[in-house]
Amino acid sequence: MSRFPSLLAASALALTLAGCATSSMPGGVAAKDGVLVGPNGMTLYTFDRDPVGGGKSVCNGPCARNWPPLLAGTATPTGDFSTVQRDEGGAQLAYKGKPLYYWVKDTQPGERTGDGVNQVWRTAKP
Repeated sequence: MSRFPSLLAASALALTLAGCATSSMPGGVAAKDGVLVGPNGMTLYTFDRDPVGGGKSVCNGPCARNWPPLLAGTATPTGDFSTVQRDEGGAQLAYKGKPLYYWVKDTQPGERTGDGVNQVWRTAKP
């Protein structure tokens, strides 16, 4: 019986911490199975050629057709999230200074087929 209060306290703490982890992610971004996913459940990626904290994306035009940006919309970035400006206008969400993208060849939530493409694309990890 003396374990019950400890178990209850540990459970409450775990639920509190879990709520904190997800509430700091803007625009429906979530952590799932060790990677960041967009509001549609699709895996998000970063591009090695985007300079950390550079304030903009270098993936534009044909690149952005294959790697669509996660647009910020009305999301308010908090914590490790920020926005960068797109060449064609609009704001893109970034994580730890790196803009976030989808990969057009991922067709189902949970797919990660873009990881390692051309040795410059990486799954975004929380």
